[in-house]
Amino acid sequence: MVLFFLNGDTFATGAARYDYRPATEGEVTNRIILQVDIAGILIEAVVDTGAPYVVLEPTVARIIGLSSASAIARERMLIRGMRLDGNVYRFNMKLLATLGEDEELEATIFVPDSEEYWGNFPSFIGLGGLLERVRFAVDPSTDMFYFGSLALS
Repeated sequence: MVLFFLNGDTFATGAARYDYRPATEGEVTNRIILQVDIAGILIEAVVDTGAPYVVLEPTVARIIGLSSASAIARERMLIRGMRLDGNVYRFNMKLLATLGEDEELEATIFVPDSEEYWGNFPSFIGLGGLLERVRFAVDPSTDMFYFGSLALS
């Protein structure tokens, strides 16, 4: 247990140090960037509370074996100014703790069809699709991202 409510109930069981920097070369806006695990592969992902899903780099999706046959839907999304078609999946991801316990969650993931249009963009963790399934808090004074199960209290 790493973070508690005033009454002593558990708020978060894990915490991870995050990077606060631009997500891509040439960008000037700093982003909260976490390291997460998907199918044993560690990736960097930008925390984007405006994103409706986890948006996974197409290259990573190919490496872990996501195929259109296992998709639950097709969608078109506006991502960083581009309208991209892709598949939607349900897949487990793990928030990695540097303090406390990791948290494995089922995520809703959007994977754009085209790797060449993706360029050097990172993956994104959306409020919808992942973060809505955990309690989380950000402490900018220590660059820590706290997380825990919604079932805890």
